[in-house]
Amino acid sequence: MERAVEKIALGGGCHWCTEAVFDSLDGVVKVDQGWVAAEEADAQSLSEAVVVHYDKKKITLDKLIEIHLLTHNATVNHSMRVKYRSAVYVFSQEQKERAFEILQEKASLFEAKIITKVYIFSHFKRNEEKYLSYYKKNRDKPFCQKYIEPKLKKISTYT
Repeated sequence: MERAVEKIALGGGCHWCTEAVFDSLDGVVKVDQGWVAAEEADAQSLSEAVVVHYDKKKITLDKLIEIHLLTHNATVNHSMRVKYRSAVYVFSQEQKERAFEILQEKASLFEAKIITKVYIFSHFKRNEEKYLSYYKKNRDKPFCQKYIEPKLKKISTYT
């Protein structure tokens, strides 16, 4: 049976955390960790993000965006938002329209307004090899215990 693999890029917090979250999900085929830029003027600079390759027959775009919103601070505009842009980077017009719909649908999950934006993907720069699969290689490090483990526990019902 052939897989129906699609991709979406997501940014919002540390790409080590984001990589670990999406790498843990059934239906995610591959996660590329690094920096993403968009075509839009306010997002042309590189920002920490991941490109998630997923089997749409096993996990939906709706579920991926919901998990993304729940595992980073999607409602706070802080001083590090250029480096940690809260974003969904899309690869088609259809995906862009669906991402906007999903963000509107998920707004009720939060008390504050979601600040996550939808952008058209422009380019990706992969992180250095030594930082890829960071969580898998460093589970016992304090960073992983403090920041990544709680996110994985939070989404454990999705795995």
